[in-house]
Amino acid sequence: MDISSDVWNQVALEASQLYFTEDGKSPFANTSIEKLPDKVILHIFSYLSHLEICRMATVCRRWRTIAYNTQLWKNVSLRPEVSGLHVGSLESLLQLISVRFGPSLRYIELPIELITHTVLHELSSKCPNLTHMLLDFSTAMQLHDFSEMQAFPAKLRYMCICLSEVIFMEGFMRKIYNFINGLEVLHLIGTYEKCEEEEEEIYEVINVHKLKSATPNLRVINLYGINFIDDSHIDAFSSNCIQLECLAVNYCNKVVGSTLKALLARSKQLKCLLMNGTSLKSEYVMQAEWDKCSVQELDISGTDLSSECLIDLLTRIPTLRFLSAGQINGFNDSVLKAWMEGGNPKSLIALDLDSSDNISDEALARFITRYGAQLQACVLSGMTHITDQLWMSIMPILTNIRIIVMGTTERLGGNIHVDQLMDTIGSHCTKLERLELRWDPENLRFSDKSQKAIDLLRVKCLKLRCLVLNDGRYYETVKANFERADRTTVVRTTTSCRVSAYHVLSNYNDLVFN
Repeated sequence: MDISSDVWNQVALEASQLYFTEDGKSPFANTSIEKLPDKVILHIFSYLSHLEICRMATVCRRWRTIAYNTQLWKNVSLRPEVSGLHVGSLESLLQLISVRFGPSLRYIELPIELITHTVLHELSSKCPNLTHMLLDFSTAMQLHDFSEMQAFPAKLRYMCICLSEVIFMEGFMRKIYNFINGLEVLHLIGTYEKCEEEEEEIYEVINVHKLKSATPNLRVINLYGINFIDDSHIDAFSSNCIQLECLAVNYCNKVVGSTLKALLARSKQLKCLLMNGTSLKSEYVMQAEWDKCSVQELDISGTDLSSECLIDLLTRIPTLRFLSAGQINGFNDSVLKAWMEGGNPKSLIALDLDSSDNISDEALARFITRYGAQLQACVLSGMTHITDQLWMSIMPILTNIRIIVMGTTERLGGNIHVDQLMDTIGSHCTKLERLELRWDPENLRFSDKSQKAIDLLRVKCLKLRCLVLNDGRYYETVKANFERADRTTVVRTTTSCRVSAYHVLSNYNDLVFN
């Protein structure tokens, strides 16, 4: 069977959504939602957001009872900007914890106005299975009084604290140190996006050196965009957390790498090291004993490492499976050649070289030809010289690819023939899960027959869950095509969604924070 007939057979199958009995009638013809049993409606409600569940509770008394089933309230966000849920008073929240959440609650997010000692006491006594908690202090100008706090959830395995720029957390932290020694995953989220170029004064709003003593069992530490974090804090964690598997210090621009050597020597289980947007210095990176470490996943994007340092680093790490090294002027053809000649990419499954303008398309083609069959994620975006021609030539090699990011928002001199590109992707990349095309809509050229190429992509890449495009006429065409096939959540716009190679990180689920 040729590809075109295969496509249209699949399209016909998707269109056939009704099932009929021998007499030509659907067995569901006389069924209404009122006749469904409670357990079925409960299962349907489980696919809704909590805001939608609250709306369903206003329909009738029966639906209200089902909507308040504690099984629907295992993971709760009470941050209005995230979930749309707003709790009007502390009394209302205390009642919710007791009546609606109870032992079923596993995860909760609290905004600053709801973080009080009475709320935390109630959570510790009424929610014994609470293991994940996010405390958002980011908008705080002052804290509540925690002097009377005597209890805190003691079974936490995951905790995320969104820091304020000016509020010192030590008074609160002293009260919880005795309860958090079972933590395995810790996120401290800073105010990177709020920082101005000229900072008047930087406050160390949380005492990392004391915190590390209270959390000896940490496996994953994510310090994101914190303006006071430096190498001494990395050294502190590595001296006490012997089970450390993953350390992320993305956008902590005071990190220069002076304690990297000690970190790798102490943390024998460290497999993932993410340092995007830091101020790494080449001499410190070259001093570390990479050839003796266990690091398999590395992000050094947005740093100023030299070509010499990159060659030294990449030819010494024995089993690198994930590399993100975009936006580095020193990453050029000679680095890629030395890395290939050393044979070190033999375990590589993810490569992100976003905006690496000093790498030629010829060098990339040679690298992908050799290692493309093992790649699960390939990000070659932000480069004007990487066009659809290169992608169509390497696509048949990327047989195991799950994530692709291509294109640049800069206006190109030539055009991108997107129909051929989609056809090639659909024909060869059947395991694809996430795809982003960043090209300017004005550079995309497609014909009236483009629906055929989109159909091929949709029916061949059945695992595709996210397709990101810039707003424009082609975006509307693709979106309409997927919506007609009842795949309404697949096609998204770059204004609200970006695709990342991070999805293939071994600790990805632990690293996710909101």
